[in-house]
Amino acid sequence: MVRLEDLTKGTQVQGILPNSIVAIVDAQWHGSDVVELTYKDASGTLGNELVFRDREPTLEIITSGGAWSFTADGANFRLASEAHRIRLAYLFDPLLAVHTSLVEPLPHQITAVYGEMLTRQPLRFLLADDPGAGKTIMAGLLMRELLIRGDLHRCLVICPGSLAPQWQDELSQKFHLRFEILTNDRIESAVTGNAFAEMPLVIVRLDKLSRNQDLQAKLAQTDWDLVVCDEAHKMSASFFGGEIKETKRYKLGKLLSTLTRHFLLMSATPHNGKEEDFQLFMALLDGDRFEGRFRDGVHVADTSDLMRRLVKEDLLKFDGKPLFPERQASTIEYELSDLEAVLYKRVTEYVREEFNRADALENEGRKGNVGFALTILQRRLASSPEAIYQSLLRRRERLQKRLRQEEVLRRGSNATIIEFKQVLDLEDLEDDLEDIPGEEREATEQEVVDLATASRTIAELQTEIKLLEELEQLALRVRRSGKDKKWEELSNLLQNDAEMFNAQGHRRKLVIFTEYRDTLNYLTDRIRTLLGRNEAVVNIHGAMGREERRKAQEAFTQDIEVQVLIATDAAGEGINLQRAHLMVNYDLPWNPNRLEQRFGRIHRIGQTEVCHLWN
Repeated sequence: MVRLEDLTKGTQVQGILPNSIVAIVDAQWHGSDVVELTYKDASGTLGNELVFRDREPTLEIITSGGAWSFTADGANFRLASEAHRIRLAYLFDPLLAVHTSLVEPLPHQITAVYGEMLTRQPLRFLLADDPGAGKTIMAGLLMRELLIRGDLHRCLVICPGSLAPQWQDELSQKFHLRFEILTNDRIESAVTGNAFAEMPLVIVRLDKLSRNQDLQAKLAQTDWDLVVCDEAHKMSASFFGGEIKETKRYKLGKLLSTLTRHFLLMSATPHNGKEEDFQLFMALLDGDRFEGRFRDGVHVADTSDLMRRLVKEDLLKFDGKPLFPERQASTIEYELSDLEAVLYKRVTEYVREEFNRADALENEGRKGNVGFALTILQRRLASSPEAIYQSLLRRRERLQKRLRQEEVLRRGSNATIIEFKQVLDLEDLEDDLEDIPGEEREATEQEVVDLATASRTIAELQTEIKLLEELEQLALRVRRSGKDKKWEELSNLLQNDAEMFNAQGHRRKLVIFTEYRDTLNYLTDRIRTLLGRNEAVVNIHGAMGREERRKAQEAFTQDIEVQVLIATDAAGEGINLQRAHLMVNYDLPWNPNRLEQRFGRIHRIGQTEVCHLWN
């Protein structure tokens, strides 16, 4: 403890003035318990004060020397200097995020982050490398690097709903970034009423946000350092009738573009083959450059400074060897049996006749519904006997129910029936049906196929139902005959192709994609019977919850007893299945981009075998 006798000329003392150190100039004693101090404060101003003995506990002698005495706490000084060193580390280590993350990035990932993206300030960029190239890793490296440099405090990730947990896991495990997934509970429990303002690192499901105007209004009140949009091709727009048709997702993309400094779009399939649609998509990044209607030969915009696209054949390891193994695709042709050919001909004639009747309808919306329904019927006809049978059965039953209602309400076969409610407003269907979630797409298709009809009177409806009954019976005959040439080709492939078995004769894992649940169930039964074990086949489809899908995926990749995964396009994006290297497209999607997305499930980083695809 300091004693008054220690307060001599030249001593520096803390406690005379609040929060300040003074230098003693002179000390005069008055008795034995009081000293009169003359001092200078930090600014050099002289002061004078009587100090009594009872103030000794509040005084502290700082030093008897100069201001830089090096007597502070060494441990605290080391912590402060280390924090300052880390803050400036990126100036000395050009790949700091790589060395502080649990990843081993590949050359194309490092060049994307450090060569293409970090050099752009602010960043407006489309990362369009092929499926399976590790775009999530690149986004995580970018976030980590911006965070280290003090340029990232608030980050928003927009992705399809099924990929949200995967994003959260990878960013946490590999980059130590603790992102929250926006849930209804989190929205309702927000203290400020705006969850976006309270969550600095957040993952939001694309459709949850694009379809909720209230959420978008809250989002518009916030700002972000970085917004990342995964599967960004879903934010599409197109020219229709000379006007731009903007989907809800596209409108969301335009909003996000205005709320952030750095804007990163990620898509393995950004171009759908229409240059004008691609121009609208790129307008999300640079609205000025891509303004106006695209005209061939007039608008030639260079996008090299806004995007990077590397195909799998261009990706190499550090030793210069190809990153991805070879991939081989083959088409299997087959001829319909006589009974199948009759069914195909009869259903096609029914579709053609209904199309002609639909053209005569005055209600354009209803005409569109009928045309859409008939198109789906044709697609299901090509899928499997089970799919077309179940579709005809459900359509006949729903139309019969409608007929009974109309007969109760009206009398006479020539009475005009009330128009069917418009099942699907094609003008208001703002999302391309190919791009909406698989379970929702199938439910929408089913609703239209079951209800849309061109019949305008009770008599016409009765005639159509009678025709449907005949087609249904014919489809049932095909189903019971066991003559399914498409299945026979797949069966032969499963039993006889050398690629299906390894050197020891054990069956290799196989992924089969189909369009429809009816066909998925049909194939599941057939393949389980063929292999003789129910546990050998697992499914992934849109009606399954996320936890069920995850369990099916883990069973397929980890369990040696599970040999075949049959899936709809619910497994077409974001799921890692490189444990297998064989795939069958039992049904081909109309959108060719989805073909690439499907194959990207097995032909991705980590795959070491030559990948085979049969269409």
